[in-house]
Amino acid sequence: MGRGKIQIRRIENATNRQVTFSKRRTGLLKKAHELGILCDAQLGLIIFSSTGKMFEYSNPPSGMQMIIDRYQKVSGTRVEEFNEEKIYCELTRMKNENDRLLASLRQLTGEDLSVLTMNDLHQLEQQLKMSVTKVRSRKISEHHAAAAVMEHKFMVPDPSMMEQITYDFYPPEEQVKNLLQLSPQFNHTFRLQPTQPNLQEANLQRHPLQLWYGYHH
Repeated sequence: MGRGKIQIRRIENATNRQVTFSKRRTGLLKKAHELGILCDAQLGLIIFSSTGKMFEYSNPPSGMQMIIDRYQKVSGTRVEEFNEEKIYCELTRMKNENDRLLASLRQLTGEDLSVLTMNDLHQLEQQLKMSVTKVRSRKISEHHAAAAVMEHKFMVPDPSMMEQITYDFYPPEEQVKNLLQLSPQFNHTFRLQPTQPNLQEANLQRHPLQLWYGYHH
């Protein structure tokens, strides 16, 4: 009776997973050794377990480094080696650049000026003048923008406020008539005369009215 087919999936049990790894790794290394001998193949095998442990195999007379060099040459890739001298030079360059920027910042605030030559002082002065000009220009622009906002705010009143002002100064015609009838004891003749002759135009009907009166003799 043959063995049942094993389903290929991750083994959840850690102990069983480690036992299976050891068995399969041994079988894989054996197959690689046989492949190198039977087929005269040059091969290298690197295995990392789930715990991070490394296993490698390369068939003699080739070593693992020789196989890696051959791989890089054929594939066109290159694994950059750790170069302590190169890293030191880069760190030194970054430190010098940082020191230069700090010194320039102190000079802009009026510090460490004793090390500067006359030409350096002149260049620093011109640089400060340009900076002041830019700051003043920006300040003026902000001032004009704020003034424009305030001007717009006062020139464009609230529509509801304008409607109330119009009502107070130019009351409706019916309200004017009621006011004229409040005091009958005055024997005056009142006439309402528009300031504009054309009352047919809709946009002129809200003009103020002139009140004329006279005594009856």
